[in-house]
Formats: sequence, structure tokens, C-alpha cells
Amino acid sequence: MAAGALVPLLAVGGCTGGGGASAPAAVSGSGAQEAGTATASPQESAASAGSQAESLEDSYQRVIRQVLPSVVEIRTGGGLGSGVVLDDAGNIVTNAHVVGTATSFQVQFANSPTSYPATLVGTYPANDLAVVRVQGAPDLQPATFGDSDEVEVGSLVLAMGNPLGLSSSVTNGIVSATGRTVSEPASEAAPGGATLPGTIQTSASINPGNSGGALVDLDGEVIGIPTLAAISPEQGGAAPGIGFAIPSNTAEDIAGQLIRDGRVTDSNRAALGVSVTTVADRSGQPAGVGVVSVEAGGAAEAAGMRAGDVVTAVGDQPVRSAAELSAVLAGLSVGEAVQVTATRDGDEQVFEVVLGELAVG
Repeated sequence: MAAGALVPLLAVGGCTGGGGASAPAAVSGSGAQEAGTATASPQESAASAGSQAESLEDSYQRVIRQVLPSVVEIRTGGGLGSGVVLDDAGNIVTNAHVVGTATSFQVQFANSPTSYPATLVGTYPANDLAVVRVQGAPDLQPATFGDSDEVEVGSLVLAMGNPLGLSSSVTNGIVSATGRTVSEPASEAAPGGATLPGTIQTSASINPGNSGGALVDLDGEVIGIPTLAAISPEQGGAAPGIGFAIPSNTAEDIAGQLIRDGRVTDSNRAALGVSVTTVADRSGQPAGVGVVSVEAGGAAEAAGMRAGDVVTAVGDQPVRSAAELSAVLAGLSVGEAVQVTATRDGDEQVFEVVLGELAVG
């Protein structure tokens, strides 16, 4: 099971994790001292380093006090995950793989023994997002969402959630990269898996149960929804320090549509307008993407593609599997013109395709 995914309930006592880190002490360069300049004594240097450490620690504690009441634990009949309070109406954004196929839940707030019932508002597995609505909970504290387009690599962040059933836990790290396209394994919500564009990579620990929680900057703003951790092919387990979060702008957009319409009406995701399957070569290795059917009036049909074509490249990017095709399309835009290379009856052809929008339910 991928780290960050829905996990079975664990019989573990509640624990609130706090974060703290020491800033490195400033070190003066060696060499002769110039006349008229002063050199800090060891005691002064130590005091300065201690002051810096306290400042960062204070920032962490302030953000935790501010945001943790907005991060909840969501329990289904067979597992748990996390969520973030969106508004005073009790709407909570989480991951689609946290809710799975369930329609009713129990929601527990930070440092509270009381659980409250919640129901499903809507789910959109293509972006691994869902909204549930809690009922009867007093004193809701909606989180403040930041602009994920402004997130910079190297920014300090905190990940808040309920990893391994340890409620209200906090880990710290940095933003390691932005704009990552990652693929999730199959889940109840998305049997074929999901491809997530534009994710935020972070070194803050993302463990099973963190899914749907909050990735927060030091301004106390949610910049992402932690979703999964990378898997090391060599070790067969989670790769330490490599986790991914859905950008806050995407989460707010999709959640807003689910709340307003009960479904997503505008995916903002490019599509060919085909249903596909991975085609293997004689050795059993993925060798292309077979077109099973073509959507009437869709982008592929307009370009002259048809069932039976085998897509091998989009633009200059080769595609050997349905997952690779999804990943390439996730990095493109609705209305963008691309060249799609495919074989038909053994002959290679190039189609000029103006990408459509991923169909929504």
C-alpha cells in the first residue's frame, strides 16, 4: 500500500505532535581582525543562535496553534484519513481515496474526544479530491488557503494530519519542488489509479493517514493537500523525504465545484477524447496505447483518429502505456494543439489534435 493512502484503523492513543528545529548559528570567517571591527564572543554567538532557534520554534508553534484546529480525522468503516475545514457550513476537503466508496463518516477534531457524523458532498477521483460535510460540530475553524502558484522551492512547511492513526501529528520540511506530475496506485475511488498534475513535492513526512490533511507554510496558509509518498523501486517501500501534495488552488477549485454543483463541471484537464488500453509487444513489455473507442465530437475524432490506432507519442514525448499517456496529457492545456503519433495497420501516422477537456460526471 502506498504511503499516504487510506490505512486500517490502529489502536493507538491520541498524540499531538509539535515541530521544532534550530536555525544554524552564524559563523564568522577566519583571518586577521581589521582595526575598528568587533568579533562576537562565544557567549554572544551562542545567545544569537539560541534566539534564532527560539524564533523558528515560535513560528512553528504559532502556525500549529492557528491551523491544527482546522485539520480533522475522517473515519470510514475500514480506515482513516485526514481533512481540512473549508467553511462555516462544515464542508471539509479531503482525498477521494480517503472516502473511497463510503457516503457516511465520523469526523474528529484536534484534541477532542468527540466524533461527529458527516456525509459525502461529492468526489472527483481524477484529481483525488472529495468533500464531506460534518454535522453538529460547534466552533468550526475554517483554514486559510494560500496561492499555490506563488509557492517557492525551499520554503519551510509543516504537514498536519493523522499518520498511522496518531491524531493531530505534525512534521516539518521544505518545499522540494513544484509542478510534479505523479501517478497514484489504484484505489476504491479510482480503480485505474489517478494522474495528478502540478503537485508540490515536500520533504515533510507523508505517511499513511496523512492523506487529505494540510501542507502549511509559515504564514499559516494551506498551500497543499498531502496525498502520497514516493515508493522506492529498490527498497519496495516509501522513499524517505519525498512526499507530494495537491496544490491548494486545485483543491479549492475542485472542492468549490463539488459544493456548488455536487459534481465537477470544469476539469481544466486536457484530453484526447478516447478510451484506451496499454498494448504490449511480443516480449510482454508496454509498447503503445491502443485506442479502444473514440468520443463522438471529441478532439481525436476531429483529427481523424479512430478505434484500433496505437498511440506511440504525443509531441516529442513517447508514450508506451495508458499511464504514460495520462501523465503527458496532465502537463498540457485544454485547447493546445499537439501532434499525436500513432500506428494504423502497421503504418505510422501523425495527427494534428487540438486537445479537448477531460470529461466530467
